[in-house]
Amino acid sequence: MITMYSTTWCGYCHRLTSQLDREGIPYTVVDIEKNEDAAFIVEQVNGGNQTVPTLVYADGSAHTNPSVAQVKAKLASLN
Repeated sequence: MITMYSTTWCGYCHRLTSQLDREGIPYTVVDIEKNEDAAFIVEQVNGGNQTVPTLVYADGSAHTNPSVAQVKAKLASLN
């Protein structure tokens, strides 16, 4: 499972969600502007910055603004 940390106004987030949907890759979206804990997680992964989209995978690893190809490769490595 993937958790995508996002905001409602992030164009990169909208693009990635469309790509994941098209590929049939399931994910959960968490809005960092509505969830302080989520914002803290994103800051930890990104050197203090609230950079989105940030994806966190089941193994605890993360990608910041990945391509759909990077997401697919990561998911393949987890199986």
